[in-house]
Amino acid sequence: MSLLCSNALRAARSYLHTHLTGNLRLCKQVCCPVQRLCSPRRVNSNICLMLCSKTRAGPVLAHRGRHLHTTAPKRALPAPLVWMVLKPLQKLLAVLLGRSIRKWWAALPHDRRLLLRRWVQGHRWHLAAGGSVASLIVALLLLTHLDESPLTGRVRLLVFSRETYLELADLTSEAYMEEFAELLLPVTHPLHQMVEQAVQLLVQRNKDILEVSQVPWSVHVVESPEVNAFVLPNGEVFMFTGMLKSVADVDQLMIVLGHEMAHAILQHSAEQASLSHVVDLLSLLVVTAIWVLCPADSLAVLGGWAKDKLTELIFNHPYSRKLEAEADQVGLQLAAKACADVRAGPVFWQQMEIKDQLTGELKLPEWLSTHPSHRNRSSQMDRLVPQALELRKGCECPALPLADPRAVFTETVRVLLEKAKQREGGGLGVAQQLQPASVPAEPPAPHNVLPPPAGGDQ
Repeated sequence: MSLLCSNALRAARSYLHTHLTGNLRLCKQVCCPVQRLCSPRRVNSNICLMLCSKTRAGPVLAHRGRHLHTTAPKRALPAPLVWMVLKPLQKLLAVLLGRSIRKWWAALPHDRRLLLRRWVQGHRWHLAAGGSVASLIVALLLLTHLDESPLTGRVRLLVFSRETYLELADLTSEAYMEEFAELLLPVTHPLHQMVEQAVQLLVQRNKDILEVSQVPWSVHVVESPEVNAFVLPNGEVFMFTGMLKSVADVDQLMIVLGHEMAHAILQHSAEQASLSHVVDLLSLLVVTAIWVLCPADSLAVLGGWAKDKLTELIFNHPYSRKLEAEADQVGLQLAAKACADVRAGPVFWQQMEIKDQLTGELKLPEWLSTHPSHRNRSSQMDRLVPQALELRKGCECPALPLADPRAVFTETVRVLLEKAKQREGGGLGVAQQLQPASVPAEPPAPHNVLPPPAGGDQ
């Protein structure tokens, strides 16, 4: 053995001497400038490494006139994206496992079944202890991933780190930019400048918040009738022109932007994905049990569908509504520090309820939705207005006008209802039903006061 090792070492030494004395040098690239990083000590060779700064290819070595290209490093996929890809596969494996166990049990002879039942009965305490230990390990793992929400101090579960989710946000942002490439308004458009100024004002007045000052905020206005707006965790703001037509003034616009920015600041997307990830992993046991216990595949499919709906109703939807309410609260605080009239917040949600009612759009009950109803959001925000006004006073903001937008809106509703009653002669069945929620019989005249942004402040 020692003889073989000595021969191998001798052959390796000879190989290195033969190839290193061939003056392994840097190849001179034409495509980009080159940095020579040569060894300060020359020992039988001149060994240099060439780094190309303009190409994505890896380092290049020249060996006697031949170019050897190494593979450039590739960025790994974010963990949330990998999880989303593997999620259907995990469920499929649970279905196949449960179905295989059911078929195996059905094929067992009667005496083998009795023996297996007796074995389980005799080892029930061992199995219970093993299940308890497994549950304890899972609980400890979840406790190590508890985190405190910024601004609110609420304790929540975060399986994915902020850095990991920012990588996913970059990929999502690129996908949205490609999807909306032909619908984006130019940066010189008045609506784009309006949203840009509102976002910059919110950022400037809330720069004391670390999660705000560290994010490079960017605005994109999409020309679409969809009433929507969202902010990605990496600070990419997407505002649809349909939403701009739904807000009555700049104050409501800033409240909407504050709500969406609050989602990004509080990392709600990562939090919701973490809860969904844990629930889905635990539900794999339920899926397997359903396919084991159900005597037919059709019943198992029905049971799996019922399990999914119960999971949505018990976990996903209530938690999503909770995050929306938290974003309303924090968003109102952001808008208050930016000197917006926070009294316009409840009015906005009353207007949204008017629009849905008058257009005949079918709305699901709140317990079937991921968002609170417009009426409940308006009531909840109305209770938060006094606290937001106190916060606004401490931010050296100019005094608010004496006319309360809530009172103005209520009076407008009353006048419109009276006019509609006189004009239609009592045909106000729907209008009278909506009257407690301050919904008029017909929409008010368009009063979208979003002027082209001026050079000064808000």
